[in-house]
Amino acid sequence: MTFPFPVGQSPSGLLNASIPKDLLPSALAGSKLCDIALENGHIAEIVPAGQLPHTFGNVDLKGQMVWSCFADSHTHLDKAFIWDRTPNPDGTFMGALQATTQDREAYWTDADVERRMEFSLNCAYAHGTSAIRTHLDTFGVHGARVWPLLRRLQKKWAGKIALQGVSLTMPERYMGEDRDGIVRSVAETEGGVLGAVLMKHNTTEDALDVLFGLATEYGLELDLHVDENGETGGTALELVAQAALRHRFRQKILCGHCCSLTVQDDADQTRIISLLAEAGIGIVSLPLCNMYLQDRTAGRTPRWRGVTLLQELDAAGVPVMLASDNVRDPFYAYGDFDMHEILQGGTRIGQLDHTSRPWVQSVTSRPGDWMGRNHRLEKGAVADLIVFPARNMNEWMSRNQTGRTVLRAGRVIDSVPPAYETLGGEL
Repeated sequence: MTFPFPVGQSPSGLLNASIPKDLLPSALAGSKLCDIALENGHIAEIVPAGQLPHTFGNVDLKGQMVWSCFADSHTHLDKAFIWDRTPNPDGTFMGALQATTQDREAYWTDADVERRMEFSLNCAYAHGTSAIRTHLDTFGVHGARVWPLLRRLQKKWAGKIALQGVSLTMPERYMGEDRDGIVRSVAETEGGVLGAVLMKHNTTEDALDVLFGLATEYGLELDLHVDENGETGGTALELVAQAALRHRFRQKILCGHCCSLTVQDDADQTRIISLLAEAGIGIVSLPLCNMYLQDRTAGRTPRWRGVTLLQELDAAGVPVMLASDNVRDPFYAYGDFDMHEILQGGTRIGQLDHTSRPWVQSVTSRPGDWMGRNHRLEKGAVADLIVFPARNMNEWMSRNQTGRTVLRAGRVIDSVPPAYETLGGEL
């Protein structure tokens, strides 16, 4: 069914819409079809189907699914869409590092980075994402100028996409003389988060003590790249959890990737997961990128999928989220900042479909909460909604949902992603 309102208009009510059970308010548990009333850009009511008064000017969506907008909690906007000019030569992690460094040194002017970040935001906006957290390479010339650029984009995109930034650098940088400049760049940015790349070989108690100490001093959250590899015999993730408990850290800690957790011994996995739950650490998995890079060897089929222990972490009460990560750059050749693709792919990769857990929340309310935003369908919330041409989750998972309609503050937006030609430049 085509949505019966053109771009720019605001329907006063949505009748007979299907809401995923994971997004239903607790008062409507067990309902399948609901009436959603919109007034002044907000959700005025959500009630079982047939109970909405006709004064709302009802529109029968014939059971199409209505979701809250997506929250994408781990991206790399400054790297995005460089694949055409600098692809990964062999699909490996080292190939990605080398190609990205080459591209950064050759092309990353202010204009180039801003153009690609804007294109990325337009893709995400059209697909129904209203909040994005991006990691930003924070070193060298680019590291000094990307934070002012982020602040400009935050202002420009206010009301469309809430944009947060994370410093992406190595832990030893926080022990050097330029650490104060890095931390100030983060602290001076609304929603700024302190980050680092942590692997088993470069993570020490001393480095973590400095990092946690700086975060405490400046009142900053932590968002860390952790164990993006398949190394056995120990993890940086366990050291992060121990440091959080040792420092009695009160801010949020989000750990991304955590790939090598899956290849540790069973007893070690259980112990580490227990520590994560005790420390209140959240996990964001990047299923498409992790599957693309991990366990890649030329001429050999990969033996594992690269993703972390999604189901075991969730069962232990650890908040688990899914996110886009890299898009059309040397770390991941594909993607479009479409969270439908992320949950669709993550469900298949992690075999999440035959569980009773609310995985829809991993791309909506859970990362929304982590980023300080409300991505729930509930009375009084802003009507940032996505109407999908699917009546149930099997239909939703089976097609790409290009016919979706996105509403922001109750008004229909142009939900067509930008043409690649608009990137311009040398791409």
